[in-house]
Amino acid sequence: MIETKNLILDKAKFSDWKEMYYNVWSQPESAKYMVWDITTNEEDAKIRIKKTIAFQKEHDTYLVYEKSSGKAIGFAGVEELEPYIYQEAGICLGPNYMRKGFGRQILQGLIQYCKEQFGAKEFIYSTRDENIASNQLAKSFGFTMISSTAKTDSKDGHRYNLLQYRLKL
Repeated sequence: MIETKNLILDKAKFSDWKEMYYNVWSQPESAKYMVWDITTNEEDAKIRIKKTIAFQKEHDTYLVYEKSSGKAIGFAGVEELEPYIYQEAGICLGPNYMRKGFGRQILQGLIQYCKEQFGAKEFIYSTRDENIASNQLAKSFGFTMISSTAKTDSKDGHRYNLLQYRLKL
């Protein structure tokens, strides 16, 4: 579990399916810069939460819960690239929870977690060039851009550049 001022990052429970469906998975704005498609009905959301729970057993990924309401409002995680080098494995919030400073809290929590738990010496952050808020977040932390790779979105064929940033810890 990772805790910030307003958020708790913790493993998913089956009962989270409804909040994740309504707050995140059914929201086109949440999926806009992600590699997943929206979930369009409650039955598929129940299947998706089961897959999420199974995935989280093997990966360092979490749902994001708002402390004040206890609601599941997003997801985030990290993965090891090589010894002492970690990267975020996606940060996503529902549209009603964007522009509240929660992305900053999540990123800070993930970086701190990697430093404290694994002795991380470097943290990698990736985002699409067109995701202005995400790019501003990386720069506000002092990340340095290390690469730009042309990509095509498999959902709609949209071309974009995936920017990769590094922060020495």
